[in-house]
Amino acid sequence: MTEEYTASTYGDRIVEIYDERYLESFREDTAKAVTFLRDLAGAGPALELGVGTGRIALPLVDAGVEVHGIDASEAMVAKLRAKPRGDDVTVTIGDFAEFSLDRRFPLIYVVFNTFFAILTQDAQVGCFRAIARHLEPGGAFVMQAFVPDVTRFDAHNQRTATESIGVDHVTLETSSHDPIAQRTDSQYVVIQHGRVNLYPVKIRYAFVSELDLMARLAGLRLRERYAAGDRSSFPGPGTQHVSGWEQARD
Repeated sequence: MTEEYTASTYGDRIVEIYDERYLESFREDTAKAVTFLRDLAGAGPALELGVGTGRIALPLVDAGVEVHGIDASEAMVAKLRAKPRGDDVTVTIGDFAEFSLDRRFPLIYVVFNTFFAILTQDAQVGCFRAIARHLEPGGAFVMQAFVPDVTRFDAHNQRTATESIGVDHVTLETSSHDPIAQRTDSQYVVIQHGRVNLYPVKIRYAFVSELDLMARLAGLRLRERYAAGDRSSFPGPGTQHVSGWEQARD
């Protein structure tokens, strides 16, 4: 029987290697993101969509920001809770594609392409609308995500890449691409000591122009866009954007 892919699957499967894989390699990105978000949040509260193990949330707490989070993976949140000050982050377990909380926020943010974990355009628009309902007047929604590059895939809309090869291991990424639905289904494959571990991820990517339209449908407008958290000009030499939207004025 094929296991169903749900909102919690990515986190539940990758939790065992997530911090090892990303905390150190994304240290510079984390520092830039925390500085950028802290300046917008003030004392908070800030709401993170897909809070995970706290890569961004915990440094923000250390910087004096009250942080709330939403995440579908109880395993990822347990990892967050086990860390110093992990209990200082108020977490709601659930799918952030549609949420209803009892307060508003001056800052809502989502980083590391996590918004693309919402797998349909309709659901992504619904998320924007939920965000708009939860923003305080004058508040901002910030997203960090990649700029789609469909040339990564071959003529058959597939891609296989080797990340590393060692004496006793090999790590691969293999993906299939649906350019009509703007979907990719991927597996991060780790072969080590005779074992094969699979870490699946499914996403529905969106171009920046499409994200701006989603924001408009939710009553938001573009406030700023950069190539990175250091506020470098967009588009830049990299492959990502940091975008902020605010409530549209009449």
